[in-house]
Amino acid sequence: MMDSKSFAGDHGADEGRTSGRRAMRKNPDWTNGLRQLYDAVVDEPLPDQFRDLLAQLDKKG
Repeated sequence: MMDSKSFAGDHGADEGRTSGRRAMRKNPDWTNGLRQLYDAVVDEPLPDQFRDLLAQLDKKG
């Protein structure tokens, strides 16, 4: 079993958590590309077959 200092590296557990919070505030560079990909997928229209399937399920429910 690991203690909390194992996760904090060479620093104490509290200091490790603080630096982790700071790191979470600034997004890494790759997150912009991931956000653009996600937005592009969300903006895609729903395929007709999937829309028909959902309509059939709504009628049964």
